[in-house]
Amino acid sequence: MKERKSIKNLLMKFSNIHGVSGHEDNVREAIKKEIEKYVDEIKIDKLGNLIAVKKGEKPSIMITSHMDEIGLMVKRIDKNGFIRFVKFGGWYDATLLNSRVVLYGEKGEIYGVIGGKPPHLMKEEERKQTIKAEDMFIDIGAKDDKEVAKAGIKVGTPVTLDMEMKELLNGRITGKALDDRVGVVMMIEALKRAKSDATIYAVGTVQEEVGLKGAKTSAYGINPDLAIVCEVTISGDHPGINEKDDYIRMDRGVVITVADASGRGLISHPSLLKWMESVAKKENIKYQMEVSDGGTTDASAIYVTKQGIPSVVVSVPTRYMHSGVEVISINDLESGIQLISKSLENIDLLDLPF
Repeated sequence: MKERKSIKNLLMKFSNIHGVSGHEDNVREAIKKEIEKYVDEIKIDKLGNLIAVKKGEKPSIMITSHMDEIGLMVKRIDKNGFIRFVKFGGWYDATLLNSRVVLYGEKGEIYGVIGGKPPHLMKEEERKQTIKAEDMFIDIGAKDDKEVAKAGIKVGTPVTLDMEMKELLNGRITGKALDDRVGVVMMIEALKRAKSDATIYAVGTVQEEVGLKGAKTSAYGINPDLAIVCEVTISGDHPGINEKDDYIRMDRGVVITVADASGRGLISHPSLLKWMESVAKKENIKYQMEVSDGGTTDASAIYVTKQGIPSVVVSVPTRYMHSGVEVISINDLESGIQLISKSLENIDLLDLPF
């Protein structure tokens, strides 16, 4: 019970931090403070990835999660002070309309709202169509473009949703950026708990949501023996999803990815799958196996780096992904932390040459 409260508080801390792709500084600093007592060295590479090393013996294991979240960026400011934007990451446009946002200007945070044409003025045909992000704008209350500039907002200013994490019933949590601050917490807690002789690299990657960029450079520089990617995955247990399309369920445990993107992304190394499953059974940890035809993760970039890095993804089932109201269960997050930490302690069950 005490551990779950600690995890919840840590997740709240990271969910509420803002860090659009390319602007992960605050997330990186928070991770650094959390893990500096548990590692021997921390460095930041040229792209901005955080790489922490806990020195040990063979094998070398990269545990990673991405630090960035989907967001927006200022594209243009019109003469009346309304701000046009571009999307960073995979947004469904309808989730943006009428949301409150935070703009990170040169003079500090400025709040705004995303507006569009009022339904009262829409013709019947317009109401049937989904409004596109290109037809939306951000209103910060400015009277003209000069007031926007005076507030420190300019082309290139990053923007995130103004949402804070809240508790729901039955140990469920809702908030923004749970993709992938859930993974960040999983990585941090697994690093703290694991009593392992292996060399562990805890890596917070940048710009996953816009092309898996940080994973490519960090994995190339480290070249570990294997990698574990901490992530979230879609939970198919709410209206609108058929079980034949998505059989992953919340509160049934952590998810181990067998393959994603119909094999175009990651195909997990068989030895890593066998290792993870054997540890889960040995330690009585609830888990689910997933084969998906949807998106992919940093793992698909890591496992084809250099001569190849055997990789696996450990995910927490998540509802309403890529919105400001993502939902996870603390129980599943705890299962993920246990699986990774116990796997690190049971390297002897891994049948892989180093």
